[in-house]
Amino acid sequence: MAINFKDYIASVPDFPEPGIIFRDISPLMADGAAYAAATDEIVAYAKDKGVEMIVGPEARGFIVGCPVAYKLGVGFAPARKKGKLPRPTVSANYDLEYGQATLYLHKDAIRPGQRVLVCDDLLATGGTIAATIELVEQLGGIVVGTAFLVELTDLHGRDKIKDHDVFTLTAYEGA
Repeated sequence: MAINFKDYIASVPDFPEPGIIFRDISPLMADGAAYAAATDEIVAYAKDKGVEMIVGPEARGFIVGCPVAYKLGVGFAPARKKGKLPRPTVSANYDLEYGQATLYLHKDAIRPGQRVLVCDDLLATGGTIAATIELVEQLGGIVVGTAFLVELTDLHGRDKIKDHDVFTLTAYEGA
């Protein structure tokens, strides 16, 4: 029986500011069967892509990507914020609503030609994921897909990563 993942996503109005509906994945993670089913669906997608490595941006990308990597028997590389990685890194900037941010990946995290799946909890505007893809590609990796628990379709995140395959478990349009 297929799981309706929206049953496990809490919609929190006016968080973090008025007019925003925050899509909270905490209930999904709190339910072992739902979390396992979500992980299994992403794993099935990844197997079809021949994934050899998972990369997830800080911090919820770790929550999604690590169990996928474990089930696939492949490695996981964290894309982190400034000052969080102790060895030589590559970096990529991305735009925020007010300003910019930067993600970093260890220079030896990805082998040239390695098939990589980028995982995160949510695809919104696509900036974080585009930066994560840029990091993988700087190191010679091949991003064979991206996977998310939730997509906010009205924010058009796919436009920023249009050259890459996108897999989502559930999507929301507007409020």
